[in-house]
Amino acid sequence: MASGMTEIRWHARGGQGAKTAAQLVAQVAMKEGKHSQGFPEYGPERMGAPIRGFTRISESPVRLHCPIEQPDVVVVLDQSLLGTDPITEGITDDTRFLVNSPDDPAEVRRKLGVQAAEVMCIDATKISIDEIGRPIPNTPMIGALVKVTGCVSLDAVKESIKKKFLKKFGDKVVQGNIRAVERAYEEVKSE
Repeated sequence: MASGMTEIRWHARGGQGAKTAAQLVAQVAMKEGKHSQGFPEYGPERMGAPIRGFTRISESPVRLHCPIEQPDVVVVLDQSLLGTDPITEGITDDTRFLVNSPDDPAEVRRKLGVQAAEVMCIDATKISIDEIGRPIPNTPMIGALVKVTGCVSLDAVKESIKKKFLKKFGDKVVQGNIRAVERAYEEVKSE
């Protein structure tokens, strides 16, 4: 394993932006001079089907080319996956969970059935509806991830969002996504 590597596993449903989030975080890490990978794993390719994404960030070259089996961080974009998707598979006592949920982290811990792992929550769906006008929680989850891991900088994420989305979606959507990232960075809760 590469030294100083952070492995992030994303759990979501098709259409929630997990693929985009996993890849965007990896791209930001590369722009900051780190080594990284960001890729999805699909099951049945349809809107609403469970999917997983993976991000690796390291100070040295990443030579692994496989799904993440023992994640440092598990990001859950849809709390309806708790108890139905193998979210806790391969976790350790040091794994951190970041869950899109309006619930208290202690309640989410109970739903996950984990003891030692750290559990943090952010209501990313509400933030995305408030700021973007659509229930797509990926960018708020990136903001919360930056806060809890420091794996990339918040400014670099905001700059990347501008570059990636401006031509395709316009300034209004870009600014909404940036506000969503900033809010989630400030509002993420832990036990």
